[in-house]
Amino acid sequence: MNSNISIEFFPPQTPEGVEKLRATRVELAKLKPEFFSVTYGAGGSTRERTFAIVREIASEGFDAAPHLSCIGSTRESIREILAEFKATGVRRIVALRGDLPSGMAEAGEFRYANELVEFIRAETGNHFSIEVAAYPEWHPQARSPKDDLDAFARKVKAGANSAITQYFYNADAYFHFVDEARALGVDIPIVPGIMPIAGFTKLARFSDACGADLPRWMRKKFESFGDDSDSIRAFGLDLVTELCERLLKGGAPGLHFYSMNQSALTSEICRRLG
Repeated sequence: MNSNISIEFFPPQTPEGVEKLRATRVELAKLKPEFFSVTYGAGGSTRERTFAIVREIASEGFDAAPHLSCIGSTRESIREILAEFKATGVRRIVALRGDLPSGMAEAGEFRYANELVEFIRAETGNHFSIEVAAYPEWHPQARSPKDDLDAFARKVKAGANSAITQYFYNADAYFHFVDEARALGVDIPIVPGIMPIAGFTKLARFSDACGADLPRWMRKKFESFGDDSDSIRAFGLDLVTELCERLLKGGAPGLHFYSMNQSALTSEICRRLG
């Protein structure tokens, strides 16, 4: 496969989870990803665990891209984190607004991701390659598609190098979003986020929460399999592989896999893509 791929992990909560993620990384490293990204909990709640995984990935000789969310943060705390990233040898950051931890009312000194991108650029120049998020089916909190697109363009103009999308299963939504962004003068790569399908119930719940659309035909087909996990897995693999093929054929600059800390599905999809 000649396109670039990147792979996302989340920081495990237990020592067993950390061990399991090491084994997953060994498998996924065979795909020679451009980078591994590591998520960051609401309000920085997983900060130490995120750092520990980032340090491990960096020590293994891979490009680690920590997520950094700014909501609920101060300039001083973000400055400290950037210094830590630099000291660890990190050259790439996924800059996000993030969610406010529940029960917290104050947004902090940053309200939007474009303010974070601006701050990173002002503090560190071009040291970091900055990835931002894009929402082909619109951010669930956006007032309108136009508002969401304008917010995306602001992040890019603030100094982003590349964008990663929320996952989706409708390729047309992605191509439409890219066309609209290009019309606004956005010229950075917009990499589709890919969510392999391990099971359907959890995916449906998760998708409803984050605004990713599951087409009716797809829901019906998954529901028809009931508890037959082999059929669900087989159909999910076909569906996602086909989606990836269509995206790459249509000019997508690469694929970003949401691995959920598992290696089997991502490895199999990449194998099928050649």
